[in-house]
Amino acid sequence: MAIDASTRPRQLISDELWELLKPLLPAPPPAPRGRTGRPRRDDRAVLEGIVFVLSTGIGWAKSPAGGRYPHPAELGYGSGWTCLRRLRQWQQAGVWEELHGAVLDRLGQQVLLDWSRACIDSVSVRAKKGGALTGPNPTDRGKLGTKYHLLVTADGLPLNVVLSGANRHDSMLLAPLLDGQRAVKGVGRGRPRRRPVKLHADKGYDNRRCRAYLRRRGITARIARIGIESSQRLGRHRWVVERTIGWLLSYKRLALRYDSSARTITALARLAITLICARRLPTTN
Repeated sequence: MAIDASTRPRQLISDELWELLKPLLPAPPPAPRGRTGRPRRDDRAVLEGIVFVLSTGIGWAKSPAGGRYPHPAELGYGSGWTCLRRLRQWQQAGVWEELHGAVLDRLGQQVLLDWSRACIDSVSVRAKKGGALTGPNPTDRGKLGTKYHLLVTADGLPLNVVLSGANRHDSMLLAPLLDGQRAVKGVGRGRPRRRPVKLHADKGYDNRRCRAYLRRRGITARIARIGIESSQRLGRHRWVVERTIGWLLSYKRLALRYDSSARTITALARLAITLICARRLPTTN
């Protein structure tokens, strides 16, 4: 099925995000024995293809039954396998982590990150093909699932994401989320920042281990106490993380996990939170 210019989807990657990504991409591998073969697909086109798959949930190998979406190759993005291979290569080179950090730095330098408080929460999705970072979901009749753990700013911008099996308790991922948060640059030559003033969480994080950890980090705990406080009282601040979870699951490749590879699903989750943050980047127009 040929796609003409009038039916081609809108540009999925902004010029601002592409300018941040370009210097992070590794050099293409040399041609074996000097052979050139088929021309290498343009990196930006492949990135558009990756985001297309992430957004629509279409399979890497073929279109879903019924042809609801055209295949990435039909849109000029390259084959699905090319997109998947480049996604994994860039994940191995640390590109997605660096890109998310570059976006956060740009937002920090523009005073667009609110560190006054942060929120943490998680959501579980079904893992249709199993694989790494899965576990029996106690809220889904024990079916295999993956849990996304999110740390967001006071205005809902995702600072970090960590994946686990759906059977992992939320509180076990609090420390990895905060410890894995990279330092973010701010205005001027001040010290980069990596921790919020306060952390809001629901009763799933109400235990001595979490509170002691936050105390050591100098972060004020705003955690609902089991049997004492209502989670609704903290909802006036915590709703932002629930909204961000909705944004994350709007990327259909994450809402129902088909990728069994931990490397693939981790790269897609990191790319998704980067795209969410990139919506706040000031445009150059």
